[in-house]
Amino acid sequence: MTTFWSVWITVITLGTIFGIAAILIWCLKDKMGVEEGEDMGHEYDGIRELNNPLPKWWTYLFFSAFLFSAVYLALFPGLGNFPGLLGWTSSPQQVRTVAELNAAIESAQDNKQLDQYARELDSSDKFYGESFKRLAYNEAGTDYKPTAEIASDPAALKVGQNLFLQNCSQCHGSDARGQKGFPNLTDSAWLYGGEPEAILTTIKDGRHGAMPAWGELLGEDGTRDVVSYVLSLSGRKVNAREAAAGKIRFASCIACHGTDGKGNPAFGAPDLTDNDWLFGDSRADVTETVMYGRQGVMPAWGNILGEDKVQLVAAYVWSLSNSQSTAQQK
Repeated sequence: MTTFWSVWITVITLGTIFGIAAILIWCLKDKMGVEEGEDMGHEYDGIRELNNPLPKWWTYLFFSAFLFSAVYLALFPGLGNFPGLLGWTSSPQQVRTVAELNAAIESAQDNKQLDQYARELDSSDKFYGESFKRLAYNEAGTDYKPTAEIASDPAALKVGQNLFLQNCSQCHGSDARGQKGFPNLTDSAWLYGGEPEAILTTIKDGRHGAMPAWGELLGEDGTRDVVSYVLSLSGRKVNAREAAAGKIRFASCIACHGTDGKGNPAFGAPDLTDNDWLFGDSRADVTETVMYGRQGVMPAWGNILGEDKVQLVAAYVWSLSNSQSTAQQK
């Protein structure tokens, strides 16, 4: 926070408190020159006004609020950049990367600092950490269970679902069916492979899919032809002449999508012969993809969730498209 805003907040906060206190003290003084309880000479709708002071309980309550606010503002941050005498913070405020966040949390935990986020993580790890390990590890406690085995445990699957809802549903939806630009995790279409190991790698290390922009190289006509050919691969009716010309130009695309257009999980290149379209299946959507490219980023959750939780989330995600296999193992 800049010095200007720090001073501004401090002045507004203290000015409001002292201003209300001054009004209260002013109201406690009798300035009417009339004895307490005497008639003030005002009448409205048969009700006459008497010179009565503020109720004692109301006055005491108000002054107690002033005292509480003074103690609170002294102990906790609230006046601009003043950190408070206790040094309490809600979370590390100056971090810019996950690595910096983890380092700040570890430092706060080691030094017993009053960082609320670090303290809550510490307490939750102590309370739930063993439960996560028990669900993810084998009986000997030496290694993780196979993903399919974890998915066959209803308790582990429930925990994995809760972790998914907390961390993944913002993009993939609470039902994991995704939305435009975010994959549906309940079907059999996987950009980087739907095997347990591939899912684990995706969640732990993240993915960065890059579809280059071809518009400048292909030109308007070339882009139109390639789009027609790509749409024809999934059985769409297109202009045959455009598709034939696009097939020749598609040679620039086979390095990732293959000669048959079925894609390559090693690059995250999608299968163009099915009806699963991550960024939309209309001609306009596909044209935009070919012309301008796409940048798809799946963040890495390994350093955020930890290995145990990643195993549980991966098992849940795997189970979404392998419900029959999971049911057979139960």
